[in-house]
Amino acid sequence: DPMRYLPLTPDDRAEMLGVIGAGSIDDLFVDVPEAARLPGPVPGLPLRQTEMAVERHFANLARKNKAASDHPFFLGAGAYKHHVPASVDHLIQRGEFLTAYTPYQPEIAQGTLQVLFEFQSQVARLFGCDVANASMYDGSTACWEAIGMAGRVTRRSKAVLSSGLHPHYVSVAKTMARFTGDTLDTAMPSLDGTDMDRLIGAIDGETSCVVVQYPDVLGRIEDLSPLAAACQAAGALLIAVVTEPVALGAIKAPGEMGADIVVGEGQSLGVGLQFGGPYVGLFATRDKYVRQMPGRLCGETVDASGKRGYVLTLSTREQHIRREKATSNICTNSGLCALAFSIHMTLLGERGLRDLAALNHARAVQVAERLAAIPGVSLVNDSFFNEFTLTLPKPARGVVHELAAKGVLGGVSLGRLYPGEASLQHGLVIAVTEVASDGDIDALEQALKEVLA
Repeated sequence: DPMRYLPLTPDDRAEMLGVIGAGSIDDLFVDVPEAARLPGPVPGLPLRQTEMAVERHFANLARKNKAASDHPFFLGAGAYKHHVPASVDHLIQRGEFLTAYTPYQPEIAQGTLQVLFEFQSQVARLFGCDVANASMYDGSTACWEAIGMAGRVTRRSKAVLSSGLHPHYVSVAKTMARFTGDTLDTAMPSLDGTDMDRLIGAIDGETSCVVVQYPDVLGRIEDLSPLAAACQAAGALLIAVVTEPVALGAIKAPGEMGADIVVGEGQSLGVGLQFGGPYVGLFATRDKYVRQMPGRLCGETVDASGKRGYVLTLSTREQHIRREKATSNICTNSGLCALAFSIHMTLLGERGLRDLAALNHARAVQVAERLAAIPGVSLVNDSFFNEFTLTLPKPARGVVHELAAKGVLGGVSLGRLYPGEASLQHGLVIAVTEVASDGDIDALEQALKEVLA
């Protein structure tokens, strides 16, 4: 084929492999476990199909899904279904935002920078911190970035992770710690209470940070002030992780309780569930640590003629400076999701956010009381926002499947989050937001009664 373009000759490849000390291209994939590698094309897939045939095939596959919008929906555990006003979607698709998406020559994109400046201001205020960055990829990687930052600030390498931290966040931290040599002190959650005493007891002269989720993975809410004081006394940082930012419309911000770094997942505001991504990581901290903060930071200034303008004040990302000097290997921020978050937040305003939070809590209390009245079901939480944990008279994983068969998406089983942990198999985490109608709640209660009968 005379038109085929081959950028590298076999000699070019051999030379490059020689420089980096690899015997073959396959050596570049040694970190991928053997079991996860395919020996050839994906088995069972035809080598080629017409576009129409592929579209038809995927449409048939899609029909097997239960759409969140079509069923009573009570899933949470780190990703929440809220009503996103139609105006959010309309505004983020305006050409002014879409075309100026990533500020490579930042000062040209004044509109984008201004939106990110507003976003940062909203996140900092929501989290009770001095300063926030222009966003991270998602909550779990923001959590790891906070641990990495705490190591740079304290020059220590042991992080103590709460048993209430979402297991997916823990696994991301474990993956990254393999490459940095950080030690992670982790524990399994218990249905009998949080591990605040363990966290305070584990802080020593080697501890860089303590990481706690608020509300935690089972929906429990604790005062972080004593933990913050214990961290401060030992020279360690307190990192708070918020996976449900709507909660902060009702409960005290972690920064106000002494957290040094507050991170989280912003998906709840402006961003739909969409099969788990793309999401938007939130990251805020104290002024004194701003130079160690990962990502980019937009600032407000004045131009040569004295008019207000926006600049990238801090960009210690490897895209901007030498890799070994970068605070992080993040290459961008979640621009479009940050914009959606900011528009939704602006439409709500402070009063709207408080009202939305109150509505979520009231709905959740109603559901918790009704379900806990079912024989054999009990409520684990003594406090919660819009998400709580029940113990069922039988393993919850099977119950979730039986509820789904009745058309009710009835929560996340702890058996799914912690497959090996016998003590948690009867636990079911249920999230209730403003989208749950009276009919949805009736359907959940009725279906659970039938499944447990």
